[in-house]
Amino acid sequence: MSTYDEIYAIVRQIPYGCVATYGQVAELAKLYGQARLVGYALFKVNTTPSEIPWHRVVNAKGEISYSSLRLGGDYLQRSLLESEGIEFNLNGKINLSRYRWNPKP
Repeated sequence: MSTYDEIYAIVRQIPYGCVATYGQVAELAKLYGQARLVGYALFKVNTTPSEIPWHRVVNAKGEISYSSLRLGGDYLQRSLLESEGIEFNLNGKINLSRYRWNPKP
């Protein structure tokens, strides 16, 4: 299984209405300290129809990582999260203590 496949396997487990952070996904995939690699792997799938719920992964601050390189994928991400009932505060942050996925060991 490739590194990306391991990342995608973790992301597929994030339930509807929950989020995980890039760092959390990296740790669960045993890729400690490689949150950016997770972001890059998800960037590869966020522009095409995918069974991977890439939109459920946010940064450590509970924010969507906005970038012109995402070609609107960042705005789509927020829309998809809101459609799952995830709320953003006025500063665009998600309450991680409320919405963060806590997988069972």
